[in-house]
Amino acid sequence: MPELPEVETVRKTLKQLVSNKQIEKITIFWPKIIKNPVDIEQFIDALKGETIEDVGRRGKFLIIYTDHYALVSHLRMEGKYGLYPKEESFDKHTHVLFHFTDGSELRYRDVRKFGTMHLYNKGEEFDKPPLIGLGPEPFSEEFTKEFLSEKLKKTNRKVKPALLDQKILVGLGNIYVDEALFRAGIHPERIANSLSEDEIAGLHREIINTLSEAVKKGGSTIRSYVNSQGEIGMFQLELYAYGRKGEPCKNCGTPLEKTTVGGRGTHFCPHCQKL
Repeated sequence: MPELPEVETVRKTLKQLVSNKQIEKITIFWPKIIKNPVDIEQFIDALKGETIEDVGRRGKFLIIYTDHYALVSHLRMEGKYGLYPKEESFDKHTHVLFHFTDGSELRYRDVRKFGTMHLYNKGEEFDKPPLIGLGPEPFSEEFTKEFLSEKLKKTNRKVKPALLDQKILVGLGNIYVDEALFRAGIHPERIANSLSEDEIAGLHREIINTLSEAVKKGGSTIRSYVNSQGEIGMFQLELYAYGRKGEPCKNCGTPLEKTTVGGRGTHFCPHCQKL
């Protein structure tokens, strides 16, 4: 599932591709993707004639802003946007087409059909599902080491599931939690409220550093992620932990191990991240 760096990369490229384009009509082949409004024709009628003004992001969600509306989109496992000329054919996995007045089309393709779209009046999107109740952005002023300490000291969960909780902090998923914990030298099964203030400060620093580096590299291409222009991310070449089971640790040479924490496959170094 795309995490903050991948979604941010999609946001940047999508903004370049579709800003100032006017929607002529919309074709929907898989209505279950549209979660709000429940009336599909209402969704289509609302966006007809609207012009795309901006593309934003909140955690792992894209927000496509038009004149009057905010379209909140979650890519889930396989969702992808792409801009195509209307003459170009598309396959059975293309479920939503935004037809623009200039003859181009923004197409949403999703092999597993897990993606979602919620349409709200502009200004209401943060007070409604799925954005309501989300934690701060990792790059925001609100995300301080004091904030992270307060949240972790209040839970007796293992630290990895705590960091995956989008109500504590948005944007982190399996890849970047493993990476941040490795860089901070913290075992993913440590109980969150057992971490010292120095460990939390180091974890706070590495969350920001890891995500910053990943954004610069365009995210990580694991399995099928590409951005809106069909380009792969390159941060997977920089990974220390995720997906490297059995490979030597880049710090100490110990073979990396994989376990399951909170139902998620988890990679770590048994020497650098002692339990």
